[in-house]
Amino acid sequence: MLDAAAKRILILDGAMGTMIQEHKLEEEDYRGKEFADWHCDVKGNNDLLAITQPEIIYDIHCAYLEAGADIIETNTFNATTIAMADYDMEAQSKDINIAAAKLARKACDEFTAKTPDKPRYVAGVLGPTNRTASISPDVNDPGKRNVTFDELVEAYIESTEALLEGGADIILIETIFDTLNAKAAVFAVETVFDKRGSRVPVMVSGTITDASGRTLSGQTAEAFYYSMRHVTPLSMGLNCALGPDLLRQYVDEISNIAECLVSAHPNAGLPNEFGEYDLGAEEMSEHIKEWAQSGLVNIVGGCCGSTPEHIRAMAQAVEGVAPRKVPHFEPKMRLSGLEPFVH
Repeated sequence: MLDAAAKRILILDGAMGTMIQEHKLEEEDYRGKEFADWHCDVKGNNDLLAITQPEIIYDIHCAYLEAGADIIETNTFNATTIAMADYDMEAQSKDINIAAAKLARKACDEFTAKTPDKPRYVAGVLGPTNRTASISPDVNDPGKRNVTFDELVEAYIESTEALLEGGADIILIETIFDTLNAKAAVFAVETVFDKRGSRVPVMVSGTITDASGRTLSGQTAEAFYYSMRHVTPLSMGLNCALGPDLLRQYVDEISNIAECLVSAHPNAGLPNEFGEYDLGAEEMSEHIKEWAQSGLVNIVGGCCGSTPEHIRAMAQAVEGVAPRKVPHFEPKMRLSGLEPFVH
């Protein structure tokens, strides 16, 4: 993968939720045969579809691969035991992660077989969970927390083990709004690696929540990078919350200091009054092309609102543009599991 990244900008896929919404699935569809008698509603549990509607998830992966994606994300953004508690499905977390990774693995293997000179990679996604270890859920009780570091670690260990069992090539810790949550994920991933006696590359991607230029837990992009730098990941970057126009300055901020690859997968603009994303593929790709030509990125893709059309346009826009040069890339890549990246 590093050989490919040294030669060209790699393409990450786009939004999974956006594509699922196009199918207009109802409660019965989410339940499938496997959970027809489940005791509470599960509509909206997109991760569950890896088990109940695997063809839909597989087809979405294939659409992104056909569009030019090098890296496919597993449909596991909310598949930790902590997030699955919303549906009383903590016990199903492991199976969901394994099933989702296997679907992405199948799609990537089939496309790699067609073009062996362009291998495709599965990024096993560890989402931020729906709880934060740094911020109180109660404005009247600043010291209150609804999750502990150890609880996060336990959940992330189970998900990481399952993603690797299902065939993930990479672990992607993404949409980080609370750095303490991310540190729990990193600790969990390292624990799993030590237990297995082997490692895979790790990508880390944070989220600037609004025009303040900070994560939800209050860090600037630069501070976020330095607080996670010690884990020496394959890549550090940003995703979600903002469109490419608003996200650019923060990608630039990380690009100027990162000693690893830089990734970015912005939203297709900001949501309109109907919660939809209006930034078209061509306009979004123009922003990404400018990022590439400015030497900001090594890996690009799309988040909320993006589709295979967006990814295809991005892939075409950055084709032939040299990837960002990586300065001072240290060989002590504890979490990357790869040789040092050398130009």
